[in-house]
Amino acid sequence: MKKRINLHLFDDTVQGKIDRKYMAHFIDSGSLCNGEATGYERLGEDLEEYNVELNPDTEITPNILGDLSFKHNGYEVSSEADPYYARTDSVLSQKLQEIIDNRYKDDNCKTSALEVHLWEGTATAGYTAWKQDCYIIPTSYGGDTSGYQIPFTVNYVGERTKGLYKPDTKTFTPDSSQSGGGGS
Repeated sequence: MKKRINLHLFDDTVQGKIDRKYMAHFIDSGSLCNGEATGYERLGEDLEEYNVELNPDTEITPNILGDLSFKHNGYEVSSEADPYYARTDSVLSQKLQEIIDNRYKDDNCKTSALEVHLWEGTATAGYTAWKQDCYIIPTSYGGDTSGYQIPFTVNYVGERTKGLYKPDTKTFTPDSSQSGGGGS
């Protein structure tokens, strides 16, 4: 049996190069599929890599003078959680299965994601975090003998909101002074 190691909280002071474990990604599985409660689950237990792809929409256009103009139309941000192994003790796994079983689409797949900077703050006071709405779309289900897998895509939409994530209560509080950061 694989031993599970809890790497969710850090009270270290981070200096110099930031280790990957300090950039935390959470999905609000409690509100997924029109749920009532908020319940953030951290991604990463079976992931060796997780990247937020910005997918910038840019154009470079030459004109008749030989000059180039540059246009940036924004981002279409997404991530892939692959592999994702379903677990009986995970609300996210249950919600992913519900999406698959009912072939949900549109707002039934909408929730929010948190990006938490564990190098900015403390477990007691909270960490700098960014919240953004997203759609969670399972891409397949099944897998091999290593376990039942439900890989999924996270499609981020709308504006990002800066705030504070408190790990003891698993809550996000928006910063009243700042939000933004270009959605799609």
